[in-house]
Amino acid sequence: MTRAVTDPDPAGAAAAEPEVFPPTLREVMVRPQWIGMLLLCLVVAGVFAWLGQWQLGRAIDTDPPPPGATEQVRSLDEVAQPGEYLPEPLVGQRVGTAGSWVPGDFLIVESRFNDGVEGYWVTGQLRLSAAVPTPTPDAAGASSGASGRVGPQPTSIAVALGWASTEDEALAAIERLEAEASDPRVLVTVSGRLISDEGPLPPPSGADPQTMTRMSPAALLGRWHDVDGLDVYRPYLASSAPFGGLTAIASPAPDESSNVNWLNIFYAAEWAVFAGFAFYLWYRLARDAWEKEVEDLEDAAAEGDGEPEPTAS
Repeated sequence: MTRAVTDPDPAGAAAAEPEVFPPTLREVMVRPQWIGMLLLCLVVAGVFAWLGQWQLGRAIDTDPPPPGATEQVRSLDEVAQPGEYLPEPLVGQRVGTAGSWVPGDFLIVESRFNDGVEGYWVTGQLRLSAAVPTPTPDAAGASSGASGRVGPQPTSIAVALGWASTEDEALAAIERLEAEASDPRVLVTVSGRLISDEGPLPPPSGADPQTMTRMSPAALLGRWHDVDGLDVYRPYLASSAPFGGLTAIASPAPDESSNVNWLNIFYAAEWAVFAGFAFYLWYRLARDAWEKEVEDLEDAAAEGDGEPEPTAS
């Protein structure tokens, strides 16, 4: 005996839920919220692109100094001003100035190498000639002190006067320099290289607290005399001619710098990467939202196709 097979009820098929197809990634990306997010990313990328262009414009020096410019002796006030940092193209520039030594301010800086030999620098405070204090007679006819200065504000620059191989030689040179500086009316002319402040450094462990191993005008200023209302140059002057019987400081010409600043080019490339990352972030967020929506639809479909569990009788 055979069993008859009947076709399924057409009415039951009509009652089944229509199949839901998941959206495509493109359909998700063109939704209003993701279009708005894309516009925001465009603004952010535009800012990053502008910053990159700004860095790129600063990476190439269109007016570099001519070769050998640092070897032409220029007036100190043409190259730098008191309290200002020394621009990179002017580091090592040969300058000349005049003034008088301030007695009591000849100090030693240790660990200075001259042609590979370690020794000592003797430094001094040069009070520039245009700013030498001018005493004025008071009402009683006596000369006034520092409070009676007239004319330009006093200005000083730290000078490395020369090199000594031993501390005793450096101290002997200081004695000679103190004798020469006893008369403030005697002016000296100094020429040499203008060099940036090396920055103060604590003395080595166990050394005298007053020990200096870096040529820092800021550190020297803390030990100078007569500094009330004083303007000081941030860079220091390494004299080309030694004073006080010292040895000349070896100071070769600085290397000719390139007119391309590779660090700025690197920064410009970084900004370009940041701009690209803004678009990638938008794509990644939109894709994550699409994948989550597809997974939710698949989970819902799987739950709908499952058979109901039997109930206990």
